[in-house]
Amino acid sequence: MEIRDITIFLVLAEELHFGRAAARLHVSQARVSQAIAEQERRLGGALFDRSNRRRIELTPLGRQLHGELGPAYAALCEAIERARLAARGITSVLRVGMLPMNVHDLRPYWATFRARHPAWELRFSHPPFTDMFGNLRRGELDVLVAWLPVEEPDLTVGPVLFSEPRVLAVSAGHELARHTSVSLEMVSDYQHPDTDIGPAYWFESYLPARTRKGRRIERGPLVHNPNDVLTLTGLGEVVTVFPAHMARYGARPDLTYLAVRDMGALPYALVWRTKAESGPIRALARTVRDLGPLRTGDL
Repeated sequence: MEIRDITIFLVLAEELHFGRAAARLHVSQARVSQAIAEQERRLGGALFDRSNRRRIELTPLGRQLHGELGPAYAALCEAIERARLAARGITSVLRVGMLPMNVHDLRPYWATFRARHPAWELRFSHPPFTDMFGNLRRGELDVLVAWLPVEEPDLTVGPVLFSEPRVLAVSAGHELARHTSVSLEMVSDYQHPDTDIGPAYWFESYLPARTRKGRRIERGPLVHNPNDVLTLTGLGEVVTVFPAHMARYGARPDLTYLAVRDMGALPYALVWRTKAESGPIRALARTVRDLGPLRTGDL
């Protein structure tokens, strides 16, 4: 079985849908079907049960093959990637997950780290915000830039990169848009997006359930990604609290951003899994400590 065929099998085993697998692989659906049929012919048995037209399922043979091929394929891909990096003089990759959107504002840290450690590469991503700590715990990220407090016994909180005030995003035609600033007391009765982001104390530090005077902050539709939040806000269905940099990074013609007067600055720091601490992680933390937190004027 060739590597390309293995890739097709593993992607289809994840998607369990020929169309989605083809789109993910950037090939035709016929190419996926042909590759699977050829694999089944060579193995002498069906890998997928196609009796359900809406969703296929792995057969017992398919589950066995997936369980054994998956780890081996991942190790092969990692070996190839390490060789590719070694050819460029890169000996280590540090995967940084960004909860805030302002990776560009933080470039003094990244540039200094790269200058100090040219053989170590930084890779940035914006993973799903509903399972940020899970990405760390599963080893999908090495370091997370997250707001504080983070009070998890298995996670280490490193130095603060920046702190900034919060703003309220409203639709351009919203009745609040005539103001330049608001308070949580003013906006508590408007629907804010709800989320299953956890742990509870962590999201509470970002947007409390009640105002300082005890008024309940109204929750609206459940959201799972930033694009949904921006869309619902632009349509006027919710108002949304953001860190202040979103007024620049999330600028849209259908949105207006208002300063929030009665919320303190929100600090963002490096966070990593304690047992996975490494030389590159310590080096990045040292770089941030050496430069110190960015000032508001630098953002």
